Amino acid sequence: QVQLVESGGGLVQAGGSLRLSCAASTRRSFSSYAMGWFRQAPGKDREFVAAISSSGGTTLYADSVKGRFTISRDNTKNTVYLQMDSLKPEDTAVYYCATAPITTRDRQTYNYWGQGTQVTVSS
Repeated sequence: QVQLVESGGGLVQAGGSLRLSCAASTRRSFSSYAMGWFRQAPGKDREFVAAISSSGGTTLYADSVKGRFTISRDNTKNTVYLQMDSLKPEDTAVYYCATAPITTRDRQTYNYWGQGTQVTVSS
């Protein structure tokens, strides 16, 4: 069982930055999980944003955020981060973190999810 709590969302102007955090509570070692960030805009499917391996050595990004977003983790703090720079109005969505047994873009592989945090980018 894993509990995930996202924070750091808010309202920002286009071109601005936000850093999301996802704190995990788990009986297993946090460092045994790959982690991912997904987002869901109104009326759209939940889509992959970024993923990071259990050790942090491997990262994956959606093409739409590559070069603007950075995923990282601190296994000593049981936390994964998403640094979002050069934000665009189309980045507006609820952002979710999730755990997976492997580093993947596949939403179906992720088994535990947080409640989400709203990110709104104004033009």
